[in-house]
Amino acid sequence: VAGFYSTPFFSDDSEAEGAEEQGGAAEGQRSQEESPSGVSSVRALLTVFILCYINLLNYMDRFTVAGVLPDIEQYFGIDDGKSGLLQTVFICSYMFLAPVFGYLGDRYNRKIIMSVGISFWSLVTLASSYTPKEHFWVLLLTRGLVGVGEASYSTIAPTIIADLYVKGKRTNMLSIFYFAIPVGSGLGYIVGSQVGQLAHDWHWALRVTPGLGLIAVLLLLFVIKEPKRGAVEARPEHHLHQTSWLMDLLALSKNLIFGAITVVTGILGVASGVQVSRKLRTRTPRADPLVCAAGLLLSAPFLYLAIVFAQASTIATYVFIFLGETFLSMNWAIVADILLYVVVPTRRSTAEAFQIVISHLLGDAGSPYLIGVVSDSLRKTDSFLWQFRSLQLSLLLCSFIAVIGGGFFLATAMFIEADRNRAENYVPSDDEPIVVPKSGRSTRVPVSSVLI
Repeated sequence: VAGFYSTPFFSDDSEAEGAEEQGGAAEGQRSQEESPSGVSSVRALLTVFILCYINLLNYMDRFTVAGVLPDIEQYFGIDDGKSGLLQTVFICSYMFLAPVFGYLGDRYNRKIIMSVGISFWSLVTLASSYTPKEHFWVLLLTRGLVGVGEASYSTIAPTIIADLYVKGKRTNMLSIFYFAIPVGSGLGYIVGSQVGQLAHDWHWALRVTPGLGLIAVLLLLFVIKEPKRGAVEARPEHHLHQTSWLMDLLALSKNLIFGAITVVTGILGVASGVQVSRKLRTRTPRADPLVCAAGLLLSAPFLYLAIVFAQASTIATYVFIFLGETFLSMNWAIVADILLYVVVPTRRSTAEAFQIVISHLLGDAGSPYLIGVVSDSLRKTDSFLWQFRSLQLSLLLCSFIAVIGGGFFLATAMFIEADRNRAENYVPSDDEPIVVPKSGRSTRVPVSSVLI
């Protein structure tokens, strides 16, 4: 165990690697001296692009099933409840095993852990495409095992980037990495549905990402080099001492106050938003967008005050964050409901896919980069005070965006009734396929086939 703990899987990727071999080339030595992480700038950039590619596959794999879900339900003869278990099982295994791989990633060779995880996830995904018709439980099991493989990657990949870059460059690279979330989510749905239609068999939709996963493993093994932990931050890991997992959790618990607030406010916000909307619907059919608008508009001043008081009072900052996030969370469930009742049933999956892509594109995909750019442009010196102040000022943009979002919801209230009525009273035209139930699911057929 001690040898595994301190010795790398591949000697040329050692995190605790000491002096280079005396027979090494002088150019290689200069490269190591130029980069504290032990990875050249070109290789570091390639590493980010490879990790981004794998993250893209990660989210493609998650949403491929959504693209062929009606076909899966029809094939296995299951209802919506059982098909929903596919995502539940995946998320549960992914959620509970993430801490396990977090523990391993902090102690052992991360490149090898990710390679094994991606190989496992790709093989299990491929195996799931051969599930017998009579054994739906096998598909559930394989989706759960896919969560195991993805947890091994998602928890570790960002730490590789963190050991390659610092400050503004790290922010930019993480923006590229997380940009794969909306793109991969949308591609997963599109590729899954289109491949299923072209092959006239949903099984083939699950055979796309495994092949791409094999390419990812080869790139991981032969291109990516394990960076030295903390070296790029002038804290090389031979200056750091390893602690037990319990000590790690104890230390992290002191930094998790914001996370705890987010969990509590998320629950309170979603529950209160639904209840307020439900009661207000008895008075006006525009209740949903009005509640969403109120939530965003009320959150804006509290988020503003939280940022302003960040330097003066930690307690006040947490109080304002609590109030701001509670109001901000009021629209989550309501927005999902609005999306479903203003779209006809046969187009809801496509609408969900577009909503995922657009919301991430306008939100967490580009916002970290934008905030970072604004912060860099405002910073006058590299002093700690200006690093704090420039980031503080750039984060104020979030409050103004919340106000703009509230305005859009108010505008939505003007059209919500007409859009909902149009969806509820939708009648296909003569030249448009009619949706006819078949085995409890929807099937498209030409109009001529039902005109007798």
